[in-house]
Amino acid sequence: MPSRTPAQDDKNTAPPLPAPLQVPVADSHTHLDMQSGTVEEALAKAASVGVTTVVQVGCDLNGSRWAAETAAAYDAVHAAVALHPNEAPRIVHGDPDGWSRQGAREPGGDTALDEALAEIDRLAALPQVKAVGETGLDYFRTGPEGKDAQERSFRAHIEIAKRHGKALVIHDREAHADVLRILKEEGAPERTVFHCYSGDAAMAEVCARAGYFMSFAGNVTFKNAQPLRDALAVAPLELVLVETDAPFLTPSPYRGRPNAPYLIPVTVRAMAAVRGIDEDTLAAAIAANTARAFAY
Repeated sequence: MPSRTPAQDDKNTAPPLPAPLQVPVADSHTHLDMQSGTVEEALAKAASVGVTTVVQVGCDLNGSRWAAETAAAYDAVHAAVALHPNEAPRIVHGDPDGWSRQGAREPGGDTALDEALAEIDRLAALPQVKAVGETGLDYFRTGPEGKDAQERSFRAHIEIAKRHGKALVIHDREAHADVLRILKEEGAPERTVFHCYSGDAAMAEVCARAGYFMSFAGNVTFKNAQPLRDALAVAPLELVLVETDAPFLTPSPYRGRPNAPYLIPVTVRAMAAVRGIDEDTLAAAIAANTARAFAY
């Protein structure tokens, strides 16, 4: 009987362990709180294939508190705290799913957003919190009604990151020009990371001139992602990071199945092929870049 292909496997089945990296790297952006299993299991599985550090990213107040608590408990975990771009309009307007779903929470208004930002500010001061993010703009899931709240929240996060000397982690979905404009207007923090980089090669050159880090996720392996590979090809090696954004964006050939930090080697090898360098050279650069970006 012929063996099953990954595409034929149950989509809920975790992909197999990849061959370990010889040079350890960090997963610069993951959501352990959204993954199955325990933190201990996720970290052990990742370490077994050479992924020895993760940045746990919060998207709302509860997630940010959990990120800070988890980073305090595990040496291999660093925290990032923020209100996701789609969270800000939900707080202000009360709709938990972007304006139209039933069961929306009561509108909180600008005062509620200010209170939430104050809590992010408090968390950002903690030593185990290395970054403020993911923040930015998302025009894919939030319509025009949410833009003002997103922008106000984004500008506030930039200020928090600068005041605490922390990295800024950007979520940019279908909002490239406005994200770059606001960073220029506010003055970007010294260390700014474009999480799940989604721009093209021209934007990568803009980011490079500004010294922004570009973190590539599993979608760089997708067949329709040539613009991402073009961007990776021109991004300065000293500004390149890798991430899972797990449980999302599982790299090919496991697309659609659960993602986790242990799958970083799959993406690293695909990235090395795009760059035309060996995986050890890329891994060493990524490791140094991530430590520099998040100051750990």
